[in-house]
Amino acid sequence: MRRREFVTLIAGTLAAWQRLAYAQQPSDRVRRIGVLMPYTKDDPEDQQRVAAFQEGLKQSGWIEGRNIQSDYRWYAGDVDRARSAAKELVELKPDVILAGASSGLVALRQETRSIPLVFVAVTDPVGLGLVESLARPGGNATGFTFFEFSVGTKLLESLRQIAPHVRRIALMYTPNSPVYSQYLGPIDAIVPSTAMTLIKMPVRDTSEIEVAIETVGREPNGGLMVLPEPFFPVHRKLIVELAARYNLPTVYPFRSFAVDGGLMSYSVDVVELYSRAAGYVDRILKGSLVADMPVQQPTKYELVINLKTAKALGLEVPPSLLARADEVIE
Repeated sequence: MRRREFVTLIAGTLAAWQRLAYAQQPSDRVRRIGVLMPYTKDDPEDQQRVAAFQEGLKQSGWIEGRNIQSDYRWYAGDVDRARSAAKELVELKPDVILAGASSGLVALRQETRSIPLVFVAVTDPVGLGLVESLARPGGNATGFTFFEFSVGTKLLESLRQIAPHVRRIALMYTPNSPVYSQYLGPIDAIVPSTAMTLIKMPVRDTSEIEVAIETVGREPNGGLMVLPEPFFPVHRKLIVELAARYNLPTVYPFRSFAVDGGLMSYSVDVVELYSRAAGYVDRILKGSLVADMPVQQPTKYELVINLKTAKALGLEVPPSLLARADEVIE
């Protein structure tokens, strides 16, 4: 039997099994939802995302303690913690699991190929082998993608606009991330045309963050870029504080950095994605098959500029950049 025919047979069998399972479930029982969040329980950003998800469920008629029970786990941007939290959630045998970010989805897919997974803010799920295609994901995972890998070049161009004096750019990333290398490719391709020097800074903990920022901050005309990985927002206060201490213009991939005093961010509206994810969870709980639900892409991006921080760094924000900004913090 050819491989394509075999895969089709397996997918059809799984779909038939899921239909039978849904048909046998009593409509009045309390449904169980697992949620794997990328930051921490007390993080304001994750709290907003949880609130948006819960409100979306409520609008669809799913009320906590009445007809749903939700089990939450947080992995604080740590790949190992994501694996242990994923294992705990799968052992609870929920009806569906919401997975935050690429590391969360990868960890959950290693634990289950049968429990439906709805993911949020995952970059290139096709390339990671987590879905067959965006239109027809197949398997047990679907959801909402994050940035394209070209976001790194957008961050770089934004930094050049707001801080044209920068000649040395430190790029911080976490080598444990499943997608960091794909982000680096487009950046490597564009740097030779910018007359800038790119310094790659892999970091795994707070001490390495401190060393990386201090290293680039010791010499003049330095700048900093942070890649969109959950590890960094967990430590955003430290990163923003160090960037200010060493007078480093820095661009970030999450709005929360700019709100907390970072110079500028370009990001997807992730809170909106969690609200939309509630609709997918609702459909699954009502019998829709994950394999037939297309992966959706972001519809809203945000450029946020912190003018107070720009002034502290002695930077004059170009009018063209201000005109593009979705939010200006003064």
